[in-house]
Amino acid sequence: MSQTQVMSEIQKLELEIMEKKKQLAELRKGNKGEPVENYTFATSHNKPVTLLELFGDKEELLVVHNMGKSCSYCTMWADGFNGVYHHIIKKASFVVSSPDNTADQENFAAERNWIFPMVSTKENSFKEDMGFVLEGMNYPGVSVFTRNEKGKIFHHAKTFFGPGDDFCSVWSFFDLLPSGYEEYRPGKKINEQTPFQLTNNIAIQVQDYENARQFYEQTLGMQLIETNETETHFTLNGTNFYMEKSEDAKQMVFFEFAVEDVDSIKDLLLQLGCSITKKYNEKSLMIADPYGMNFHLFESK
Repeated sequence: MSQTQVMSEIQKLELEIMEKKKQLAELRKGNKGEPVENYTFATSHNKPVTLLELFGDKEELLVVHNMGKSCSYCTMWADGFNGVYHHIIKKASFVVSSPDNTADQENFAAERNWIFPMVSTKENSFKEDMGFVLEGMNYPGVSVFTRNEKGKIFHHAKTFFGPGDDFCSVWSFFDLLPSGYEEYRPGKKINEQTPFQLTNNIAIQVQDYENARQFYEQTLGMQLIETNETETHFTLNGTNFYMEKSEDAKQMVFFEFAVEDVDSIKDLLLQLGCSITKKYNEKSLMIADPYGMNFHLFESK
């Protein structure tokens, strides 16, 4: 087959695939969906949230079935969602679910700078009932739900994830390469050049707590997530911003690093003149370096 014939066949197949995808989308639109129960999940700090609450102010909801932090493939898919999340939520609500506990979810999301909401399916049968557990094995994919004016929830569509699908652009780019994607295995570290992974968590101490809270929300436009008498959690453009009330005249800023081995990193930092200012547990420490930076160091595997 000549090069011209090859290119002609490629274009023909591309058009056929586009037409088939249009037909598939039309069939999915015509699916009225099956009613489902209002499942309860765990979210940040183990707070319960229902499937209906995940809709927010939208009538449609996308729930990704992620296999959790142990799966580098699912991690790469989720990295891709991060870049388009702000587009998706203009039309539909979007949530990533996994069987990990909420503490692990929060740490992993912070390490990878994920900005989308996550819920844990550890204590319910959601992933099994939606068809993403087969012969005892978890599988990744996405489910689509709608709700009606009476608060009834319907499961409209689902599809599985895998190399070459439409939900991770990495495979589509690799598929254009002469070498293909068959030999590629994604890694979980974002930056291979350093053991320190900077998270999207920043904390500050303030004295004028009430006025600071009002300024950050109303003037700077930070989104209020949670607040109490001593601490407020904001978010802006994917960065989690924690403000803590402090009577100390020395108001401090804290960054955060995730590492794979806290013990070895701690020993290195102490040798270089850093000090431990607070110890939450063996794998979670507050550190001050000799040059002015203060940060939370935790182990994430």
